[in-house]
Amino acid sequence: MRSKSDAPRLARGPGRLVAFSDAVFAIAVTLLVLEIQPPADFGHLLRGLGALWSSYLAYALSFLLIGQVWVNHHVMFDRVRHVDHRVLFFNTLLLMVIAFLPFSTSLLAGALRAEEGLRTAVVVYGSTLWTAAALFNVTWAHLRRAELLDPSLGPFAARAIGRRFALALLWIGSGILVGAFVPIAGVVIIAGFLPAYYLPIRGEYGEDDDG
Repeated sequence: MRSKSDAPRLARGPGRLVAFSDAVFAIAVTLLVLEIQPPADFGHLLRGLGALWSSYLAYALSFLLIGQVWVNHHVMFDRVRHVDHRVLFFNTLLLMVIAFLPFSTSLLAGALRAEEGLRTAVVVYGSTLWTAAALFNVTWAHLRRAELLDPSLGPFAARAIGRRFALALLWIGSGILVGAFVPIAGVVIIAGFLPAYYLPIRGEYGEDDDG
């Protein structure tokens, strides 16, 4: 009689997880624009549209940041062979954070417009992004430890991807810290995160240190 330990393990591919995640990312970026309300006074429409500059700024920043999270989500899950319950749970928490970002964006835009509560708004906004980055790190560490990654992904590439995710914690964390004292500077630091993290990761396509 075969024991439970001899029973074949369920090989759950990442396809459904990625499809569901893509849908949540798409909904989140759509909700961002719904937070921008048109001016009430159409008699002075141009002036009213100009007064919404903070909403445009927060919208553009968050749209690009969610896009960046989506890109790096694919960087991670394109290398995943199987997922287990922990990966499903960590990914659910990540999506919960992403779905919260439209609220953080609205908070930041409102504080910029009112010129009040900006320190708190920047800290809340940055903390939302930092939590997403932390979940990336937790998920990647588990994927490596549980040997759920594609065997074709070499150790150099795995370390390079891990370093990219770890750096996000320090980068966003510094933006939060600075933003607690100089809010605009904190936003600039967080925004500076964008160009660096849209770049490809050395080794992610199979190159080694000598490539």
